[in-house]
Formats: sequence, structure tokens, C-alpha cells
Amino acid sequence: METLTTSTLSQDAPQTAQSNLTKLAAWISEKNLPFLITSITMIVMLLWAGSFKMTSPGAEGIIPLVSNSPFISWHFKLFGPYIGSDIIGLTEIIAALLFITGYFKPKAGILGGLITIVMFFITSTMLITTPDTIVKVNGMGYMNNLGLFLFKDTISLGVSFYLISYFGKKAILSENKK
Repeated sequence: METLTTSTLSQDAPQTAQSNLTKLAAWISEKNLPFLITSITMIVMLLWAGSFKMTSPGAEGIIPLVSNSPFISWHFKLFGPYIGSDIIGLTEIIAALLFITGYFKPKAGILGGLITIVMFFITSTMLITTPDTIVKVNGMGYMNNLGLFLFKDTISLGVSFYLISYFGKKAILSENKK
């Protein structure tokens, strides 16, 4: 493996990776893999989940989640479960399209991240507000399948912050070129 450098470790001078482990880390950073993997998987998840929410099974599947949420239960009362689910799905698709646009116009990626922060904050709280997401087995509480399904949104919340940070740095560079 060739010696790779990265200037992200120090503002003053580039650092050279010495061990194979740090060379691998430098290669991953130089190839921009963290951004590519997180942004592409976020886009795919949002498009897929958003589209599914626009189907009858998708709408019916989120009724217990939305109905028990103090943040969004009003949504289904106002629009009903099918139109309400369509609106949620459309919001996810719009966020995905903003992330895609962010590759070329970073401020769009920031907007996509702001949308997903709100979405994933709300859905992360559903882990607490939805009944029966935690089950007791031999006196120990475990997340069941629904709980684990919702818990992944806490990870997506963190990814949303990362993507805002990444697109924000790109937008700042773009603004300073003008």
C-alpha cells in the first residue's frame, strides 16, 4: 500500500499515515467513502420508504406509530391515514431529491438534512411513545422488531447531522470562491 497523506489531521502540516491501519483509514477518507456510503444509502432509504408510504400497506403500517406520537398524531386526524401517509412519503422523497441535488448545489443538501433531522427526531421519539416496542424477557427489557425498526431512526438522525455538516462545508467553499 502506498503512503497516503491527509491534511485533515492538522491545519499546519499534512500528516503521513505510517501503519497499515492508518493507511487504510487515510485511503477511506481520501476516497470520500463515509460521505458516499451514508448519502447514497440515505437517498435509497428515503426514496424506498417514501414510495412505500404511498401504498395502502405502507399507510396502514404507520398508523399505530403516528397515532401515538405527541408530535404528529394531529397529522392523521387532519388528513386521515392515507393522505397523511402520502404527505409523509412525499416529504421523504423531497428530502432524497434535495440530497441528490446537494451533490451539485450543496445548500440543497443542507435543506434535505434539515428535513430529515425533523423527521428522524419525531420517529425516534416514537420508540418511547408507541406501546409494546420493548418487551420483557426473563426480567430484562429488549426492543422487539418494531422497537429495532424505530431505533434505526436514531442512527439516521446522526447521519442527517453528518450530511448537513458535509454539505455545509461544501457550501462554504462555494460561497468563498465567489
